[in-house]
Amino acid sequence: MSRLIVQESDASEFRHDLAVQRRQRLATIVESRGAARLDELSSALGVSQATVRRDLNVLAAHGRVRRVHGGVVAVGQRLDEPHFDVKAAANADAKVHIAERAVTLLGATDTVYLDSGSTVLALARLLAGWTRLTVVTNSLPVAVELVGRGPRLILVGGELRAESRAIVGPMTRLLLDELQVDRAVMGTFALDLADGLSTTDPAEAYTKRLVMQHAREVVLLADGSKLGTHSFVHAGQLDQIDILVTDRIPDEQSARVFARSGTRVVTP
Repeated sequence: MSRLIVQESDASEFRHDLAVQRRQRLATIVESRGAARLDELSSALGVSQATVRRDLNVLAAHGRVRRVHGGVVAVGQRLDEPHFDVKAAANADAKVHIAERAVTLLGATDTVYLDSGSTVLALARLLAGWTRLTVVTNSLPVAVELVGRGPRLILVGGELRAESRAIVGPMTRLLLDELQVDRAVMGTFALDLADGLSTTDPAEAYTKRLVMQHAREVVLLADGSKLGTHSFVHAGQLDQIDILVTDRIPDEQSARVFARSGTRVVTP
């Protein structure tokens, strides 16, 4: 019996040592990359996502990483922008659900600005056949999606940014200063309750701020992975957002902040 107890104790210590080593490796991967998704970490370590999630919770409790929806960010790390195709594939189901809810907010004869971003693109795909709608956009993917498919289409001119496939910067003012749209449907790289909207590029932030000044109503589409994150350049205040469409019901504290800012939160 005593030998069995010793063997069980040794096995427990061995499992504990393995967990410590695995968490150290997790922390090293996250620190080297700056951020990582659960599926990436699961594949890198050869363990289940449930195991990775438990290990990350331990690391987060000790202040070594910061958890975000679907993954983890190194402590003090700003979110870096992936290529558009990578963003489009992330949280794809949530983006479709958000788009399906957001399209119900549009009127058939509206003049609508469609911002760049994969969630806004998901909404654009629902507008085929809306022949009385006017769409103004700085997004090349949105323009390609809608050309000849129903809505009247107006493109913003300016500098084409490869990462987001968006037309941005001071030259966009030449058109945007002449317009007043019924609704601006915006995307964002990050959304923080205190800092508001932020993105990785100053030119893109400039155009986002300009658009929101020329819209009677601003509708922000943001899946849960964006909430509570921040990036390099401020792109708008929370109180500029009339409606937030998201897949995550905010907690009580967040709901109070949204209410104070005058932002109505709707979910699919």
